[in-house]
Amino acid sequence: MAVNKLTKVIIVITTIAAAIMELIDTSIINVALNNISGNLGATLEDTSWVVTAYAIANVIVIPMTGFLSRYFGRKNYYLTSIIIFTIASYMCGSSSSLWMLVLWRFIQGIGGGALLSVSQGILFDAFEPEEKGIASGIFGMGIVIGPTIGPILGGYIVDNYHWSLIFDINIPVGILAAFLTWRYIDRKPDEYNIDRKSIPIDYTGILSLTAGIGALQYVLEKGQADDWFEDEWIRIMAAIAIVGLALFIWWEVTTKKPMINLKVMKSMNLIGSNALTFACGFGLFGSVYIFPLMVQRVMGYTPTESGISLIPGALVTIVVMPIIGISLSKGVPPLLYVILGFILFILHGYTSAQATADADKWWFTSTQICRGLGTAFLTVPLLSQAVVGLKPQDMAYGISLNNMFRQLGGAFGIAILNTYTTRRFAVHRSDLVSNLQANNPLLNERLHGLANGLTARGLNPMTAKTSGAYFSLDHTITSQAQMSAYLDGFILISIFFIATIPFMFLLKSEKTDAETRAKIAAAAH
Repeated sequence: MAVNKLTKVIIVITTIAAAIMELIDTSIINVALNNISGNLGATLEDTSWVVTAYAIANVIVIPMTGFLSRYFGRKNYYLTSIIIFTIASYMCGSSSSLWMLVLWRFIQGIGGGALLSVSQGILFDAFEPEEKGIASGIFGMGIVIGPTIGPILGGYIVDNYHWSLIFDINIPVGILAAFLTWRYIDRKPDEYNIDRKSIPIDYTGILSLTAGIGALQYVLEKGQADDWFEDEWIRIMAAIAIVGLALFIWWEVTTKKPMINLKVMKSMNLIGSNALTFACGFGLFGSVYIFPLMVQRVMGYTPTESGISLIPGALVTIVVMPIIGISLSKGVPPLLYVILGFILFILHGYTSAQATADADKWWFTSTQICRGLGTAFLTVPLLSQAVVGLKPQDMAYGISLNNMFRQLGGAFGIAILNTYTTRRFAVHRSDLVSNLQANNPLLNERLHGLANGLTARGLNPMTAKTSGAYFSLDHTITSQAQMSAYLDGFILISIFFIATIPFMFLLKSEKTDAETRAKIAAAAH
């Protein structure tokens, strides 16, 4: 449906603001966990449930958005989700206990689930078929900008204000998005007379998906902290995840009226797009997760400084994504961008792994630019490719599945990198300690120098020799081991991208005609 230029601009502002608002909340909380833990009198382990609850709700709802949009009407569902997200944000900021905050974060995640898939569909409908590539580029910017600026904004708030502000800043944005949705986003023709009796509720699909995805997300989020399968709850949740997801897949494939039509996964193009989107989520969320940890724990950056270090990559993405969208509309093969994106992400992981503990802030600029370019080259083409070859009635399923794979990729990336870097830290520390021999003259010289340095700073000479020097040496060993572990994490990102290269051969590289692009634009809701 064609719209005038002013309405188109308003729709762009509304959908991108809603999508960015949802994605920011997936990462902005990370830098505030220490403050929340201290303020609410909870352990850091329990406080991590603030992250887990949101992720579980988010990943459960995303694949259900197609069904919920049909059942309630796309505009009604979208507007209600924005309102739920905004109210939950206010309640999160007002929470006086940890478990109250966890509850409202879960509700916030339920509201946020629609703000990706439905935003994308509304935005696509506002553009003509030949402008679909531009729409993909605009929406792709929101997908990348959200998790990138989350740590920047969160770091600034934590360093200068109360942690509750990370939730309160959603309120004016949510109110504006809700008003603009109500005023300027039209219902689709079939939304005026919805016959809900003709749309059966797939209770088995909903319950099995909720149990399977929820349990899987729990295992990913809590596995490292709870020592994985040594913990009974992890084993129980892993079993629930396997049974729940197996039941969900079997039921959705065999039932006559499934909530999610998994038969669309017969499309080799969709399989390839989802696998590559999973890798993109792994690399984007994973690298944005370990980079702030590395520079804060090893290099002494403040939360604000670590967030600012991510800006070069975000700026490059903002500039490049619309250009890619326009070029795709003019017929540039998306496979070309996918190949370049993989090369850049592999290069990003490798070059980041060459960092040293005394590297200055400017050293990381090139690696962040490389990540920003790689993400831009992957996100826009994969957004367009996800629905190529699908029937119009199946494209909503393709979009929701593609968004779910991106979120799952991010969840896997964070969980795997957290586990991997933790274990690599233990290995590196053990290796460093094993090289310390009491009869080593270099070691004794180092301890003597540390003791003299501490004495010069006013520490008691005896204390400096007996414990101070060893404490300083232990701190140095710990920092070196942490640095090496994080560098190994960047290498793992490169290896993961290399391992998923074969999936790009499943993508259709031919140019789509105008009729196909029109169907994609019309059905992407």
